[in-house]
Amino acid sequence: MSLRPTAGLTYATTAAAVSVLSAAMILPLSFTGGVATTPAISHELGGTPLSLSWLTNGFMLTFGSALLAAGVAADLTGRKQIFLYGLGIFFFSCLLASLTSSPFMMGLMRAVQGIAAAMTLAGGSAMLAQLYEGAARTRAFSILGTMFGAGLAFGPLLSGILIEQSGWRAVYLLLALLAGLTALAGAVFLPYSVKTQAQKTDITGLFLFSSSLILFTVAMLLSPEKGFFSGVVLMFFFASLLSARLFVIRCRRVEHPVFELSLLRYPRFVGVLILPIATCYCYVVLLIILPLRFTGGEAFSAIESALYLLALTVPMLIIPTIAALLTGWFRPGSLAAVGLVVSSIGLLLLGYALQNNNHGLLIVSMSVTGAGAALPWGLMDGLAVSGVPAEKVGVAAGLFNTVRVAGESVALVIVMAFLSTANQLNLSATVTNYPADIINQAAAWLGGGNIQQAATLLPDVSRQRLWESYNHAYTLLFTLLALITLLCAFLVWKTLNSDVTSFKGSNREKNAATACKEGNKR
Repeated sequence: MSLRPTAGLTYATTAAAVSVLSAAMILPLSFTGGVATTPAISHELGGTPLSLSWLTNGFMLTFGSALLAAGVAADLTGRKQIFLYGLGIFFFSCLLASLTSSPFMMGLMRAVQGIAAAMTLAGGSAMLAQLYEGAARTRAFSILGTMFGAGLAFGPLLSGILIEQSGWRAVYLLLALLAGLTALAGAVFLPYSVKTQAQKTDITGLFLFSSSLILFTVAMLLSPEKGFFSGVVLMFFFASLLSARLFVIRCRRVEHPVFELSLLRYPRFVGVLILPIATCYCYVVLLIILPLRFTGGEAFSAIESALYLLALTVPMLIIPTIAALLTGWFRPGSLAAVGLVVSSIGLLLLGYALQNNNHGLLIVSMSVTGAGAALPWGLMDGLAVSGVPAEKVGVAAGLFNTVRVAGESVALVIVMAFLSTANQLNLSATVTNYPADIINQAAAWLGGGNIQQAATLLPDVSRQRLWESYNHAYTLLFTLLALITLLCAFLVWKTLNSDVTSFKGSNREKNAATACKEGNKR
C-alpha cells in the first residue's frame, strides 16, 4: 500500500510521512532488540536478575508512564519539536548504550530510550494526523500499524543476525543510526506544527498516574527477591494503590481531567479497553519470555530463536487484513472474541509443546496463538472510536492508547514475577540444604531463563530438578495466560455485543466496520 499524492497532497507530504513511519519501525525494533541482547549483555557485563530484567521492564515502564505527558507536551510546544527531540534523545541514549560497560548504565539508557520512544510516538502520531485527512489519514495510520507489526515480526531476526555477526553493541549502533537518519529526514520534510491552544493540562493528574504505574512496577520487580509480603514490597504496593485512588478522585473533580472516566459508562468502550489488555497476555508478553526461554532453556542461538519466533509474529502481518474483510459478514466484537478463544487454545498447546520438547507442535502452537491474537489486534483501533459519542472520539483514542501501552508494561512485570515466584515455590519445596536467599536468587535466574546461573548457585541440585522446576513454572504460566485470555474473550463478547440496537445494523457499526476495512486495505 502506498500514499499517493492526490489533491492537496504533495510528494513533500509523502516524504514527511515516511519519516514518521520509519520511526514507527524503530520503536518495536528497540523493544525486541532489548530482549534479544539481554543474554549477551549478561554474559559480557554480568548483572543481577533484577538489573537484567530492567533492560526490558525499564523501557516499557518509562514508555507507558511518559506517553500521556509526551502527548501534552506535543500540543504545548509543537508536535514536530517533540518528535525530533524524542529521536534525538533516542539517538544519544542508543549510542551511549553501545559504549557502556556497566549494567546499571545500560539499564538507565534503556529507561531513557522508553521516554524518548514516548515522545517520538506522541509527536509522530500527531504529525501524521496533521498531514492527512479523511480516507488518506486512515490509510496512513494503517501503514503506521503495519510498520509496528513489521518491527515486531522481524526485529528479533535482525537483532539475532547482528548479535552473532558483530555482537550486541551493533544492535544499539544500528538503532542510533536509524534514529539519526529519521530525525534528519523529519527536520527537512516535516512542516512546522502550530502550538495548540489546548485546555489547561492537569499536571497533578499526570504525576499521580505515572507514580502509580512506576510504584506498582517497582513492587512487582522486587517481589521475587524480597517476597510479596515483605515490608518494602508492601510499602510500594500501598503507595501505588494510594496514588491510583488519588488519581481517580482527581479525574472526578477537575474540569479537564487526564482521563474522562465518564467514558467507562459506555459498555462497548469498556469492551474495547479489554482488547489491548487481552493481547498483552496472549501475545506481547510472549515476545519477551519466549526468546529468553529459547536462548536460556533450549540453548538456541539468537538467530534460531528469532526464526522460531516468526511463527508467532508473521500472522500479525496478514490476519488483521482478513479480520477487516470479515467485518462485512460478522460483528467486530464477535470476531475479536473468537480470536481470543483461538489464542487461548494456542497458549495451552504452547505450554504442552514446551513441556514435551516438541518443536513441531511448538511452531504450530505459536502460529495458532499469533493468528488468534491478530484478529482483535486488527479491529480494536477502529472499535475504540466507534463505541463513544462523536464529540468524545479524541479523548477515547487517547485513553485507549494509554491503556494499551501501560497495560503492556504491567503485564510484562506480572509475568516475569510469576515465573520467578513459581520457581521459588518449586525449589523451596524440595531443596532444603540452601538458605532462602540463595534459593530466591536461583529462582530469579530461572524466571529470567538462565538455567546455568541457577545451577551455579545450587551446585548440589541436579540439572534435571532445575529443568523440572523451570518447565513446571512455564506450564503454570501458559495455563494462567490461557485462562486470562478466555475470560477476556467472554467479557469482550458480552460488552461489545451488549447494545444490539445501537450497534448491529446501525450506522455506528457500519462506520466501525468501514474504518477497519479502510485501515487495513493494502
